[in-house]
Amino acid sequence: MKLVYTGKTKNVYALEDGNFLLKFKDDVTGENGVFDPGANTVGLSIEGIGKSGLKLTKYFFEKLNDLDIPTHYVSSDIENATMTVLPAKMFGKGVEVICRYRAVGSFLRRYGLYAKEGQKLDAYVEVTLKDDERNDPLITDEALEMLGIMTKEEYNTLVDLTKKIGSIVKEELSKKGLELYDIKFEFGRVGEDNHIALIDEISGGNMRAYKDGSYIEPLQLERIMLD
Repeated sequence: MKLVYTGKTKNVYALEDGNFLLKFKDDVTGENGVFDPGANTVGLSIEGIGKSGLKLTKYFFEKLNDLDIPTHYVSSDIENATMTVLPAKMFGKGVEVICRYRAVGSFLRRYGLYAKEGQKLDAYVEVTLKDDERNDPLITDEALEMLGIMTKEEYNTLVDLTKKIGSIVKEELSKKGLELYDIKFEFGRVGEDNHIALIDEISGGNMRAYKDGSYIEPLQLERIMLD
């Protein structure tokens, strides 16, 4: 195995067969010791969050694969906190896609003049560039095309997949009495045909969920979902 990328929450290794291995860490994003799925810095470490996040990721990716929704998932090894994935080409240097069902976090910070905290949103999709120096700026479909990052057709596919996958996650959480407020996805181009597929992970560290109006921490969320 060859280390090809050291990330905030996982490391990426190249395998001899052309696939890649993701090694999940016990770090989550946030600021000043407070978890925030939209933050671009490591905020804290939570013992066991790596394996826990992988378990939930495995659960959702296998469900999506069964539904013929394109992902990069191949297999996982929970004990070693690793996941084998297909190679994927990034959009530019990476984009993140957020699906919002309630006004919280950075959405509320930006639009607080108009939005009320916890206000319902209709699966609102935002695309941001992965760029720590510029605090992951929001970008429109027109700018993405003008800058050669993705075409408008690819953007529309991205939004459709985000809403479809978001609704599946939201429904699964609701079965456990949890309400999904927002969730962050990453996508890439996979295969010879460069089709758009979900990459990275679907774990408690990528979403905000509440139960009876109270915020549920990522590790607790994963325990509830996998219980």
